[in-house]
Formats: sequence, structure tokens, C-alpha cells
Amino acid sequence: MEALEKSSLPFIIQKGMINNICVIGAGTMGSGIALVAAQSSIVTTLFDVKEAMLDKASAGIQNSLNFLVEKQKISPQQAIDILNNIHFTSNINHCKASVIIEAIVEQVAAKVELFNQLATINTPQSIFASNTSSLSISDIQLSITNPERVVGMHFFNPAPIMKLVEVVKGQQTSDVVAQEIYDLCIAMKKTPVLCKDAPGFIVNRVARHYYLEAMKLVEQGVASIEEIDAIMEATGFKMGPFKLMDLIGLDINLSVSQSLYNAFEKAERFRPSPIQINKVLKGELGKKSGKGFYNYTSV
Repeated sequence: MEALEKSSLPFIIQKGMINNICVIGAGTMGSGIALVAAQSSIVTTLFDVKEAMLDKASAGIQNSLNFLVEKQKISPQQAIDILNNIHFTSNINHCKASVIIEAIVEQVAAKVELFNQLATINTPQSIFASNTSSLSISDIQLSITNPERVVGMHFFNPAPIMKLVEVVKGQQTSDVVAQEIYDLCIAMKKTPVLCKDAPGFIVNRVARHYYLEAMKLVEQGVASIEEIDAIMEATGFKMGPFKLMDLIGLDINLSVSQSLYNAFEKAERFRPSPIQINKVLKGELGKKSGKGFYNYTSV
């Protein structure tokens, strides 16, 4: 990356100064990101406004570590050390770190409000990273103090397993910040890919039609859900589109489709599927709700 003149930044980030992070949102993605950081010996704070979410995240992380111990991937002492790297809190004033990673609701206004709140208790040197899967980093920057420090850090579900992280550079993101987050991904044993801010970034832009065209085939009666999944898996895909949507969450997947549909001025190729919309309205969100395109409830 090209070097920046110091005058272009209202703050200076020294290379290698990232030694702690704070993850906002203790849902599936947030708790997964916190575990990834803790496994890399990074002191991590996991915040959520709901104590119940923190309890659930703590139990889930403990179960994941127990599984790794059982599989002899880590030792019992390593599991203890990893868990000790994570501080669970519902106190926003504890959210002070070199890097703040938000994994909250997919709404620009909510992310802007959060970052501006955190700006009052953190230094101007703190980096604000968004785990958004499709919202514009440049739009988030518009109302943020020191917008040069805002960057996209898009993990994929499940975060502890999926290697790829999209590092998204908004229009005002400094080269220094983008490079620091890129290096942080490597320190967390991830495979970072740097990209410019664009609707859907890279993965969700390319993969959108894997989902949308599959649903169109079902709508048109060309093939069934099971047949499409089976044939895509037979051709080498690890998961068929419907199984993958159930894993991601139909509400999350639909939100990305709607975001791209609006970003491309309602281009027909990005039109959300009525099948998916109806399922979300009925609360059939996939594995997390027990039913999506498939039924996951025990009989």
C-alpha cells in the first residue's frame, strides 16, 4: 500500500500496536470472532447489552473449547488460557481497545450511533472495524469522528472455522488502518483479502446468484430444494445453496439480497426471492430457529 503523509491523518497508529480488541455483540458472529482472537492470545472484551446473550456466548465458547480438547487439538490448560483471554461485559465503559469490532444489527444508523458512542471513551487511535456483510463502509464513515479509522472486517460464519476475512477499505479509510487490520487477520490465523468498498464487497456480490438462481429454479418448478442441493454438492460445492442459507440464517441472507437490490437501483438480477421473504415472515430462519428450507427439530 502507498504510504500516507502524516498530515492526512488526525491520529497516528504505530505498526504492531494492536494488543487488545473489543467485540460488540455476543451473537453467533460476535462470540465466534471473540473466540478467534482469544485463540491467538489476544486480550479480548466481548460486550452485549443483554446478560443472557453473554451467558449464552460464554457457554458456547466453553463448549467449543471442550470439543477441541476432546479432539486433542488443544490441551486442557490451553482451553483455560483461551477462556481467560476473554472478558465478558454488559458495561459499555469497559469497551476500550486498540480495535473495536462491531457485530450488531445490519443498520447503518445503529453502527454509526455505536461507533460515535465508543469514540467518547476510546482514544482517536482506536480502530473501528465493522463486520457488516454488505453495508457501505463509506456510508458508515460519513458521520463518524475520525472516519479514517473506520474499516470493514467481514468474517464468515462460523468465524472460528472459516479462514477468509474481507478487509474493506472505505473512501476515507487510511492505508495505515487497512494494513493494520490486514496484519491483525494474519495474526488471528485468517486469510485476509483487501477490497474497496462496493455493494456486497467480493464474496456476497459473486455468491448472490448462487442463492437467487437456486430459488428461481424452485419457483419455476424446474427442480426441488433437495435436488438442487444434491447436484451442487455432487459437482464439488461443500454445501448446496439451501443448506448454506439455512446455516447462515435466512433473515441475514435476505438482508444482504435486499441491500444489493437497493444498491443496484432495484436491478432485476438482485431481486429478493418471494420464497425466502415468506419464510422469514413466518420465522423460519434456518438452523437457528429449527426450520428453514429444511426441518431441524427432532421428531
